[in-house]
Amino acid sequence: MGIETLTGLNRVAVLLICLGQEATSKIFEELSDDEIRQVTRTMSTIDHIPMDIKEKVFATFHDSQKRYAGLFVKGKEFAQKAIEATSGEQRANFLLDQFISGTESKSLETIALMSPRMVAGLLEPEHPQTVALVLSTQHIEHAAEILTNLPEAMRADVVYRITKIEKVSPEVISRIEDALHREIGLVSGRTHKQVGGLDAAVGILNHMKNNLESEILEEMEQTDAEMAEEIRKKMFTFEHLIALDGRSLQMILREVNNDSLTLALKTASEQMKEKIYANMSSRAADMIKDDLDAMGPVRLSEVELMQQSIVKIAMKLEEEGKLVLGAGGGDELV
Repeated sequence: MGIETLTGLNRVAVLLICLGQEATSKIFEELSDDEIRQVTRTMSTIDHIPMDIKEKVFATFHDSQKRYAGLFVKGKEFAQKAIEATSGEQRANFLLDQFISGTESKSLETIALMSPRMVAGLLEPEHPQTVALVLSTQHIEHAAEILTNLPEAMRADVVYRITKIEKVSPEVISRIEDALHREIGLVSGRTHKQVGGLDAAVGILNHMKNNLESEILEEMEQTDAEMAEEIRKKMFTFEHLIALDGRSLQMILREVNNDSLTLALKTASEQMKEKIYANMSSRAADMIKDDLDAMGPVRLSEVELMQQSIVKIAMKLEEEGKLVLGAGGGDELV
């Protein structure tokens, strides 16, 4: 055994054996399972450490201590724990979500920087399963915009496939990135990534424009009526706003003009109307009541479109951290 022929792993094993069991067990607490397996496997091959090797390993260790003096920390873990300790569970959860989404590498990052129309054109010739996987790796709003620009015949199939996606191996993502490399030059990730699933599909549909989510769900019913119904139950609708506290609801109402609100209330439940009226001035409430009484027949699609635009305002405020929306539940619109 010569110092020149020792690998880095050999030197670690020698150092730990020389430090003793108690010190080694403390160090193991800071290592990953894989690192411990590698070190202990190397330790098991050692049955004698010459004095000159011991002294040189310690000398190298002390030299490293001087060169790398300072504080070694697990910054990401520290920040995460600090956020979790923040007062207010809702605020802490929101900050934690923002932190995790900002520090985790996103698969297919280049697509996130491209225009939705361009991405849709690029994905149109691909198999729906490939399109579903790509959309699952993107931010919800960006994925919704891309889906909007895809051919109508593809949309429901793609959303349905998103609901069925769970974890995807890096090999699968790598194959997709290789196929798209000529156009956008992507680099694959190294670890399994949680993508897709029911919640991802719901989030994408919640951000669709022009009431396209209803068309997609209607088409999906032909393939899997049960899944379409499950998505509907989880989607955040206009009627779900009734569950918000007064402050949050008032924040949303400040972003909506009276004409738009009047149209959105056309098919709302009486409970929903009363909740809205209670969170605005009596004068404004009386004006909307009068306008509703005087309003003639309107297309249901126009009402639903206006309701969805208000829901999207609420979601935007949630993304900005100004309020927290409840998930799912509530009665369907009539």
